[in-house]
Amino acid sequence: MSQDPYELLGVSKSASADELRKAYRQLAKKLHPDLNPGNREAEEKFKAVGSAYDLLSDPEKRARFDRGEIDASGAERPPQNYYRDYAGDSAGRYQNDAGYADMMDDDILSGLFRRARANAGGRDLRYKLPVEFLDAVNGATNRVALPDGSTLDVAVPPGTRDGQILRLRGKGEPGMGGGKPGDALVEIEVKPHRFFTREGDDIHLSLPIGLAEAVLGGEVRVPTTTGAVAMKVPKGSSTGAVLRLKGKGAARPDGGRGDQYVNLKVALPDKIDPELEEFMANWAAGKIQNPRAGMEA
Repeated sequence: MSQDPYELLGVSKSASADELRKAYRQLAKKLHPDLNPGNREAEEKFKAVGSAYDLLSDPEKRARFDRGEIDASGAERPPQNYYRDYAGDSAGRYQNDAGYADMMDDDILSGLFRRARANAGGRDLRYKLPVEFLDAVNGATNRVALPDGSTLDVAVPPGTRDGQILRLRGKGEPGMGGGKPGDALVEIEVKPHRFFTREGDDIHLSLPIGLAEAVLGGEVRVPTTTGAVAMKVPKGSSTGAVLRLKGKGAARPDGGRGDQYVNLKVALPDKIDPELEEFMANWAAGKIQNPRAGMEA
């Protein structure tokens, strides 16, 4: 069972939007994976705190959670069972007004039931929509195919997460009589990207750099989810060094964006140049260096 989002953020149910935002930012800074390398528990809580803030920072979702219509993950709660749901031994008995005869003593109750049935709302319908990684990060309009052969255009907001459910009002099953139609609940399935990954609102990228760029430093072009940008590589950079591009991550509910973290990976040429090979053979300082110092058993 998902933990209560108010408890996760450490706020009361009457907390204002500013109080929610302040609590989330404090926890996110404390639990961020970069500050807790290898701490699986902190990483899982970081994700849980992000999901809790996503839910409570959306006024509509927060109201629906407070009313018990959705759970902490944003999923619809099962509807309450009514008397007719327990009438399995009387198949079809409550499909018309006669079936309610044992519950009615006068015409007033009978009329109430007839009107309720005549104005029954339509059911919510569930769909799954595969979305490209960049469309989920930047926002897009995608089309979902319906069972009857028609299509439905779905506006995917910037920053949409894998597994997030979008509610399209009035796009579900038609109601009866004057009843309102149900809603379409669209679960997003974000496709993996060939070199970007996402953790919370941050984007991660492994970037190969040449030996000369690693030793001498310099400016390189780095792909981001919104286009390539220039980034300075410090002199003497090694594989595993991580550089941050501020504000180049996924969109946040508060209007900001996460960051992009670039993990450098030094790549040697496919074919070693004779001049480089000769230099390395005669490089005395290189022979003295022991990058595995301290790893002896």
